Amino acid sequence: MKTLSRVLVAVVAILITGAVSTPAHAIANGEGVPDGTYEFAVKLTDIGIPTADGGKRNSSCSGGLISPRWVLTAGHCFKDENDQRVSRTVADKTIATVGRADLKGKAGFSANVVEVRQHGTADVALARLDKPITGITPLKLNRKKPTDGQRLRLVGFGLTSGTAKQTASRLQTGQFEVTSVAKTELSVEGIAPRKTTSACPHDSGGPYFADGKPAVVVAVVSRGPRCPHSGADTSTRVDAIAPWILSVVGADLKPRPKPSPSPVPAKPRAAAAPQASVSEPTPPLLWIAAIPLVLLVGALIAWTVRPRRGTHRRR
Repeated sequence: MKTLSRVLVAVVAILITGAVSTPAHAIANGEGVPDGTYEFAVKLTDIGIPTADGGKRNSSCSGGLISPRWVLTAGHCFKDENDQRVSRTVADKTIATVGRADLKGKAGFSANVVEVRQHGTADVALARLDKPITGITPLKLNRKKPTDGQRLRLVGFGLTSGTAKQTASRLQTGQFEVTSVAKTELSVEGIAPRKTTSACPHDSGGPYFADGKPAVVVAVVSRGPRCPHSGADTSTRVDAIAPWILSVVGADLKPRPKPSPSPVPAKPRAAAAPQASVSEPTPPLLWIAAIPLVLLVGALIAWTVRPRRGTHRRR
């Protein structure tokens, strides 16, 4: 009887523990993303952010690659020790992990953030990487005003819930619907996998996008109630600030010219073979060489025409 009681207690304990410790999906009540999917998603890891008391802390945000060297994210992801948004890196090191759905894996790329540009009024920042990320198709910027009822997808590396202690190690996703459109912001509500699918802390900067090839980024996670929740989250419209984004990253969006092939050096022409110069005797030399012959001929003529004795005839 005691053995049976112990077994029942153990079973109940396992059930209770399992129910309590099973974490909610990141992007509260979202879904894990398979490897090789939504490779434009970025995790920004800040190491050594200064605090007001002189200490340091670590944090992270989400983002989306919009060109080989630039990441689109939330402006509040870069704040100084006075909680003010700044156009510079604030941590000792900010690492961008791109194209890696499973952060425990080795796929994708890593780069350091070396420059930050803040929009100023909208909660959006651009982070420049120290090297171009090639082989991944960046997000395309939306240029049309969103409409009520439009469906969007979100990806992010945020917490599993509002009370979770660690961010998700695998990229998470969920589907949302636009419920209202303001001048520079959107309200969105979760629709799948659940009505309570919602962005969580550290999903800040994550892209809301329309699926396609390429995917089109429509908005950026900004703020919302504690997750998980039903109801609206607030994000920043990309089309409203697209001219500013293009003014910063426009040159990086242009196709890089292919290096022109090096000209083939012309083969040097073979030097003409030196011609042997034929030296002709000058006229004085010819005459000098001919004097003995002339003298000999003259002597023979003189000898031939002189009169001989007994051979002369009269007429």
